[in-house]
Amino acid sequence: MAMAETQQRTGRGRAVNTTPLLAPSVVVLLLWMLVPLGMTLWFSFQRYNLLNPFTRGFGGLENYQYLLEEPALWVAMGNTLVLVGSVLIVTVALGTVLAVLFDQEFFGRGIARVLAIAPFFVMPTVSALIWKNLLMHPVNGVFAFLAESLGFEAVDWFGEIPMASVVMIVSWQWLPFALLILLTAIQSLDEEQKEAARMDGAGPLSMFAFIILPHLGRAISVVIMIETIFFLTIFAEIFVTTSGGPGLATTNLAYLIYIRALLEFDVGGASAGGVIAIILANIVAFFLIRAIARTMDV
Repeated sequence: MAMAETQQRTGRGRAVNTTPLLAPSVVVLLLWMLVPLGMTLWFSFQRYNLLNPFTRGFGGLENYQYLLEEPALWVAMGNTLVLVGSVLIVTVALGTVLAVLFDQEFFGRGIARVLAIAPFFVMPTVSALIWKNLLMHPVNGVFAFLAESLGFEAVDWFGEIPMASVVMIVSWQWLPFALLILLTAIQSLDEEQKEAARMDGAGPLSMFAFIILPHLGRAISVVIMIETIFFLTIFAEIFVTTSGGPGLATTNLAYLIYIRALLEFDVGGASAGGVIAIILANIVAFFLIRAIARTMDV
């Protein structure tokens, strides 16, 4: 309901106008969002390449037309969908299993929970460097040592299966987030309901399929929405490990915008790519929010 001004009742019943207190924060928030968006829209319609400063002016839809006709855009969008979908499947599936396991009583459960959640607090760049140089290095990595110790040939992870390697790194970093949310949801499940199911003869699989999993429906929806929004902008892991390669094998939309802006110095084309990314993110967020709203109404 729209109101001319925001008012709050004090203990004596006197109306106090809080609009002057809220206005600075609202103005700063709007400027924080609208100014970058407006500049991106403006530059997306301009001929603006830092390598050719003499070519300036209004270009209309040239940047969008060039970008949409370029095969790299569609490859990057396909890679983005594959990356987002793969990491979502891994984190939600393993997060659900681990949440069920960590909900059980066992020795050292508190320490195990802390260790399981710890990777989420590692910076993406540091995480990518650890996986690239310590674990996945084809000569000196831990995986190469284990493979050669078992008589197998070492795998060049970022050369042979680059997308799967990036998926592993991102999944390792975001699995604790899914685990934390889902474990919290499981702990909110009524113990009397589980005890009644056990008394009726429900086994572990039946308990999981008909009680725990339906109870986790809303939490899983929230995890999917939050992770999807962040996964659409994955950059550091790709930059550190594969630089979008080999070729365009791991180039997602965020990395393609980086190439246009900071490697080719095409500010107009990069801005057009940013607008396309904004549109894609809003479309995804719209459907995710509607899906979550339906689960909340159930």
